[in-house]
Amino acid sequence: MPLAMNREVFITCAVTGGSDTAGTTRNVPRSPKEIADAAIEAAKAGAAVAHIHVRDPETGAPSRRNDLYKEVTDRIRQASTDVVLNITAGMGADVVVGSAEQPLPLAPSTDLCGATERFSHIAECLPEICTLDCGTMNFNDGDFVMANTPSTLRAMAKMTTDHGVRPEIEVFDTGHLWFAKQLVDEGLIDDPVLVQLCMGIRWGAPNDLNTFLVMANSVPANWTFSAFSIGRDAIAYPAAAVLVGGNVRVGLEDNLYVSKGQFATNGQLVERAVNVVENMGARVVGPEEVREKLKLTKR
Repeated sequence: MPLAMNREVFITCAVTGGSDTAGTTRNVPRSPKEIADAAIEAAKAGAAVAHIHVRDPETGAPSRRNDLYKEVTDRIRQASTDVVLNITAGMGADVVVGSAEQPLPLAPSTDLCGATERFSHIAECLPEICTLDCGTMNFNDGDFVMANTPSTLRAMAKMTTDHGVRPEIEVFDTGHLWFAKQLVDEGLIDDPVLVQLCMGIRWGAPNDLNTFLVMANSVPANWTFSAFSIGRDAIAYPAAAVLVGGNVRVGLEDNLYVSKGQFATNGQLVERAVNVVENMGARVVGPEEVREKLKLTKR
């Protein structure tokens, strides 16, 4: 593969995520104010895009309450620091079967709902970008399945396009990218197409370089993509993403540490990514350039 380095890089910061990490470090934001403040902190450090989940303010548990998304959105839009809003639409796809021998009834932790309900906070908040997890997969160990059927994805892709929101297609394996191309071919996703390569998440695509190159080389040349990995490998992935022509994602959703044993803040992770990108000879671009490139509608 010839070197195809990206010279104009935007950074996305995934500020809190939907995993059970809030009890590990208090740096993981919980309340709408904390999440909005984290997005602004990331923007000031150099992130052009803030990827948003919400949490129960009291417990820190992942949530999909519309009122929490609305408060976060309003707070970010009212701030003096500009950042592109990217809100998850991945919640409501959690299937937890009972056991290997008795899968039914489903476990009480199952959170599964229809496409319209999953999209309701996007329709209300109208961010510039929302995610579209483009496939089903076994998610980590145990009995948890992330369920995104073709019919659900078609419905959500159409809703996203109809509302003038740019989908960020979340690709966890090669088959997900295959189906993303199908959605584009069917006219359910418009140009410009935006993809996020999600590496190293059990049991999707492993984050070894051979697999990553296969994933990156499978993205059509006229699409825009970013990439990230999780845990300690997240620190190295900005360099890998830029070298293959991609953009960068960092943040506490993916990695809690800035170095061994030292908990990070979102700002620190973005600052480190900025240093990597600039020291490679590339330029970090801001939110207005991202809006122009991806034809985003700021509201």
